[in-house]
Amino acid sequence: MTDYFLVKHVPGPRWDHTRRRREQAAWDEHAAFMDGLTEEGLIFLGGPVGSGDGDYALLVFDADSEADVRARLADDPWADGTLVVESVEPWSVWLRSPPG
Repeated sequence: MTDYFLVKHVPGPRWDHTRRRREQAAWDEHAAFMDGLTEEGLIFLGGPVGSGDGDYALLVFDADSEADVRARLADDPWADGTLVVESVEPWSVWLRSPPG
């Protein structure tokens, strides 16, 4: 049984490689959208992977299906081609430390 989905976001054709992540067009709108998904309990962890500004971003997403993940992310202001969902993979968590 899948516990979560791992989402890999990569820079798309509208990504301006001369700017850092937080300097991209519509950063504030993208950040507010992602914060909203986190407040809803859909995203548990997320952020850039790699040194500096990161080469790509990963999200740990709680949803019933890959289609649900993609449907929710379609409303992201950066879904205009600034970011592209490269993959959505089911993730079964077998190891977890106890709370506290």
